[in-house]
Amino acid sequence: MTRKTETDRRRFIKVCATAAATVASYPETLVASVSQGQFFNRVQLLNEDDTPLRAGNLITDESYLFFYPYISTPCFLIRLEQSVNQATTLKTQQGGQYDWRGGVGPQNQIVSFSAICAHKMSHPSVQVSFINYRPEEVQYAGHDNLFHRRPNVIYCCSEGSVYDPAEGGRVLGGPAPNPLAAILLEHDPQTDYLFAVGVAGQSMFASYFETFGHRLELEFKSETVDQAVEGSSKVVTLDSYCARQVLC
Repeated sequence: MTRKTETDRRRFIKVCATAAATVASYPETLVASVSQGQFFNRVQLLNEDDTPLRAGNLITDESYLFFYPYISTPCFLIRLEQSVNQATTLKTQQGGQYDWRGGVGPQNQIVSFSAICAHKMSHPSVQVSFINYRPEEVQYAGHDNLFHRRPNVIYCCSEGSVYDPAEGGRVLGGPAPNPLAAILLEHDPQTDYLFAVGVAGQSMFASYFETFGHRLELEFKSETVDQAVEGSSKVVTLDSYCARQVLC
């Protein structure tokens, strides 16, 4: 068993306090509209050159990455080929239930999820990513003990967990006990700008910092990797962020 340090304890308390304070700042009706959700800072998504990202400029089926709600917690941003305009009801292992509202943007194609696998927290780093969005057809083992083939899934090759981004990150196969946590997005139809505002589902942030905190401090050259993102977050392609993507 890993020994918890005082830094780990302070980090856990800080993560919980940040989430609680942000939720308290939202109107009660807005918080109640997403059960099993947490609202964080409203953050605008930007291009690499600091200009506002426009939803219409996202390439279909490209894997994009940004960091939210903390400066070291990676998220996928995907413009799916199909529109996703129906709510999906999802359940967590802990007994919670929540509704994922579908995609945003002019054609409801844009979705976002935490890029931290819900099983053992595999996630993209600058060196490698074992969890990736796969627009091409892939084979995986389903919960019915049969092999399935289909495109447009998020596949974690660490342990074989597979998620459906068109159904709120629902688990299609593998050992993951929960759907991928969904990033709540807002789209401004007047400007075509995108904003991240919160997280729905079972997030892994406290365990993520406890497990990987010291390595993240080295990678991000910061002792405050659990600092909340404020103002804006840059969006990059996963190809440009990771030196290698492991595909299975």
